[in-house]
Amino acid sequence: MLFTIIMRRKINYILAALTVVIFIAWMFSSTNENENKFSESVKISLRDVGHQLLLTNQDSTSLVMPIIKLDASTYKLSFNKELSIAPDSLVSIVKKSIRKATLSEFYIVEVIQCVDEEVAYSYRMINEDEKSIIPCRGRVLPETYYTIKVRFIKGPSTFFNNQSLLLLLIGNVFLLFLFIFYKRNSLIILEETTLDNQTDPSAFTTIGSFKFYATQNKLVKEAEEINLSKKECELLAIFVAQPNQIIKRDELTKRVWEDNGVFVGRSLDTYISKLRKKLKEDDSIKLANVHGVGYKLEIK
Repeated sequence: MLFTIIMRRKINYILAALTVVIFIAWMFSSTNENENKFSESVKISLRDVGHQLLLTNQDSTSLVMPIIKLDASTYKLSFNKELSIAPDSLVSIVKKSIRKATLSEFYIVEVIQCVDEEVAYSYRMINEDEKSIIPCRGRVLPETYYTIKVRFIKGPSTFFNNQSLLLLLIGNVFLLFLFIFYKRNSLIILEETTLDNQTDPSAFTTIGSFKFYATQNKLVKEAEEINLSKKECELLAIFVAQPNQIIKRDELTKRVWEDNGVFVGRSLDTYISKLRKKLKEDDSIKLANVHGVGYKLEIK
């Protein structure tokens, strides 16, 4: 019986571990999918920005070079010819394109001169115009080769991004798993201790003023021996392994009768009643009924 319980619990641990692994894998795949969608949307949006900037230069034939992803939040837009850039137009075009693509409106834009890699112009957008920093409006940048770098920054509403939320969930699941493992492992240790006692004919467990010999199916109080039936002995062994703890009716019936044929509905109550009568000589012991739940061996 105990071997069956331990094996069942090991299977439960394996299933729980597999569930955690599958959940983590799903979260990572979901995060990667969202990042890919974000990257695709940014590239489309910046290509539109490049197209609009060329049109403001009366250029409808030059190419917008491939958008390059520099890191998870930074992208580079470049051109194959020289152009001039008016900050007012740049701010308006970028804002409209990003808003149309429903991307984050928290970002920094840098216009970099290709000849010396110096920043010719930059500004920061923080969703609300009054909190954004947009300097030097009206000062047109001279015609030359430029690249435009856009870096998306976290806003107040995106503090918990997918990765941080994933780590939080993994941490909670791990702590829950450790808690369950600790509780169940403690119960197994108690049961293994009881099993060791049961395999040694001379071993006994003290219950109040009684000595409980599990392998001999008996209780001993001073010189008096009280014989126990097999079912009484099995039930008492379960209670002794978990003193002062509530044990549910379903657990008791499953562990004592599961592998032993048919169970009659009132059998448990009958055997509990018999045990009570045999333990009644000691006032420090009480086999209490927890209404609607199960039973508890109270030892003062």
